[in-house]
Amino acid sequence: MKHFCKLLAVGVAFGVLSLGSPAVKAATPDNQLVIATSLAQVLSLDPHQATEAKANEIMSNLYDRLVATDASGKILPQLAASWEIDDKGITFHLRDAHFTSGNPVTSADVVYSLARLLKLDQAAAANLKRVGYTGDNVEKLVTARDEKTVRIDLSGSVTPEMLLYRLAMVIASVVDSKELMKHTVDNDYGNAWLRTNSAGSGPFKLSRWTPNDLVILDANATYLSGAPKMRRVVIRHVPESQVERLMLDRGDIDIASALTASDLATFNGKKGFEIQRVPTGGFYVLAMNAGKKELSDPRVREAIAYGIDYKGMEKAIMGPYGRVRTVPVPENFEYAIPSPDWQLNVDKAKALMADAGYKDGFTLTLKTIAQTPRIDLATAIQASLAQIGIKVEIRQGNGSEIIAAHRARDFDLLIPQTGAYMPNVLGAMEQFSSNPDNSREANNAGNFVWRSGWDIPELTALTAKSAMEPDAKKRGELYVQMQELFVKLKPAVLPLFERYEPIVLSSRVKNYVGHPNQTTRLEGVTKASE
Repeated sequence: MKHFCKLLAVGVAFGVLSLGSPAVKAATPDNQLVIATSLAQVLSLDPHQATEAKANEIMSNLYDRLVATDASGKILPQLAASWEIDDKGITFHLRDAHFTSGNPVTSADVVYSLARLLKLDQAAAANLKRVGYTGDNVEKLVTARDEKTVRIDLSGSVTPEMLLYRLAMVIASVVDSKELMKHTVDNDYGNAWLRTNSAGSGPFKLSRWTPNDLVILDANATYLSGAPKMRRVVIRHVPESQVERLMLDRGDIDIASALTASDLATFNGKKGFEIQRVPTGGFYVLAMNAGKKELSDPRVREAIAYGIDYKGMEKAIMGPYGRVRTVPVPENFEYAIPSPDWQLNVDKAKALMADAGYKDGFTLTLKTIAQTPRIDLATAIQASLAQIGIKVEIRQGNGSEIIAAHRARDFDLLIPQTGAYMPNVLGAMEQFSSNPDNSREANNAGNFVWRSGWDIPELTALTAKSAMEPDAKKRGELYVQMQELFVKLKPAVLPLFERYEPIVLSSRVKNYVGHPNQTTRLEGVTKASE
């Protein structure tokens, strides 16, 4: 198995200080990490509900899981000090840890947390539901042997290795069951309260969250591995790239993570700053709603694939944010196949449109969150598709509006982004290739393909087979078949660019190690004095 490509960078952090402060050289406090980013997609901080990248970065510092992964994809202990694997499941032995409330972390909390995840049945539950864990069977498969021992039986649809990677995701965070029970209203498992509060055992606790404005995390002085070096982490919503650039340049923030390619380039070789680039294993995607008449036709979807100026967008827009890739597996992963010949070919795209009965074209709407680089991608796609007879009307919105539309299948075209939960073909591709029940009644909003209404039973079965194949060579052969079938089906979830997270750090920031899964931990970060 190849790991994620070598990190050139890493990270995310959090910003404070007023935008109206004077344009003189300032310095953030030595014991506070201040990060500017876009918080447009942060709709909840309940780890069993939220799945968006920026929310994950925050929640990964509020909560621990049984296990975690390092930047190379290696499984590491977190709340579990050790574990044993047998042919029927995994037995975990817990560390002596405490939640920020002071309550001890017990096996009962682990059972409660995984049951809560699946019984809430929000988008976050999809990755365990996909491999056979449900709200109905979870309490049979996940049990407490004693106060510090947890047993998780295999569902029959997952191998131990694949289960460990799923348990390393933020969705599998362990929450304080006693605290949550105090805040449960109308059987909501405390969700209304936990959306804006924290009940974890991580290195930080949530002090304040104002949507689309500010997140403040305070250090957990009693954290299992010792108190974090930073007393406070502040994350500021600064979606305007030029404003963010100025704030970083004058010292109002320590890290900028929502810069356009042109603003980011101003820091190339600039003394006092470091540019980092984090490979995510994920993609910027053009999602097409296959429930729409025109987009249900594979010929139309292929026409769109040939109607996009990928190279032009890579050069003018993406820069450090991504590279062209139209198979949903990073090209450096083992068993990755080459991208198909989809590239801007107006004549071929028009021929496909005519063959599908749309010689005169048609009109579609494209919904996107108004943030870098997606709004620029939307404008470029609009211009490209106009050349093949598809008129695109762009509708910008905030995170809650666009994410809700995506999950409700309320769109024609939409630009989402993905990540990879595991550093191999399955970890990157599974969300593009598995849709067990495409019916509206399934209401499986946590499933990426379901949102596009793309019914792929053969590819879904092949994906499930690869997940259970114990032989590495045979599994690799299945991975190749998955990618080839994906291309053959003319996908309704079209990867455009392999996604990177570029950031700029003040040289004062030390020990900041970014994570491809955007679960960067901050307890070891320090800052040099100004």
